Amino acid sequence: GQSTPALPEPLRSYVNSDFKKIRWKRLGLKVSQHAIETKENSLTTRLLRIPGGTIIPEHSHDGTEMTLVLSGAYSDQTGRYRKGDLQIADKKTRHQPRAELGKDCICLVVTDAPLKFKNFGARIAQPFFGI
Repeated sequence: GQSTPALPEPLRSYVNSDFKKIRWKRLGLKVSQHAIETKENSLTTRLLRIPGGTIIPEHSHDGTEMTLVLSGAYSDQTGRYRKGDLQIADKKTRHQPRAELGKDCICLVVTDAPLKFKNFGARIAQPFFGI
């Protein structure tokens, strides 16, 4: 089985939960999220859980996306990111992240603008998931 990663402080305080008790919301493609409320209204903060082998639809950005890997790993056109790595994507970044096989890739993701999906289906679903 997979070991459950521990949430570092101060993230654990924002989630108000032990990792095992987080309420995940399905986004599709087996990807789940947990929205995190912060006092910074201009940012969207969430935990993403991406099963190993899952590919996130290709997208670009209207702003900045910061992704901190808490568990597992993913790769995209810019490189490989594993536990403790931080990827900063901006308006020049177009990528299609893929979670590596094995354990789920769990990331803390902070964005200051919605993503721009290339795929029509992903664009249609986007408002419903707040991504």
